[in-house]
Amino acid sequence: MSTFEHSKKINFKKDIEYASNSVVSKRVLEKSTGNITLFAFDKGQKLSEHSAPFDAMVQVVEGTTEITINKKPYLLKAGETIIMPANIPHAVMAVEKFKMLLTMIKE
Repeated sequence: MSTFEHSKKINFKKDIEYASNSVVSKRVLEKSTGNITLFAFDKGQKLSEHSAPFDAMVQVVEGTTEITINKKPYLLKAGETIIMPANIPHAVMAVEKFKMLLTMIKE
């Protein structure tokens, strides 16, 4: 996973590229207290249902996604955010190409 440089401007829409039939990720910050990661999903790509021991927040930067939390689907578009609670199953599906910023807070 590539990372961003410190003390340099970041443009979340432009600083990660889509890859055909793939999910691309780039770590923004990685600390013992949590991580921030930028993702670019090609249309139809997904993260299968899973759970994590930490709360996580998804901010949609570009495009549209369907995020399922505890079997309930939520359609999110650019500018929208959702919190996925710890230990609850969730999944991410790219309705169209989309970019998201994932912030995971550890306790």
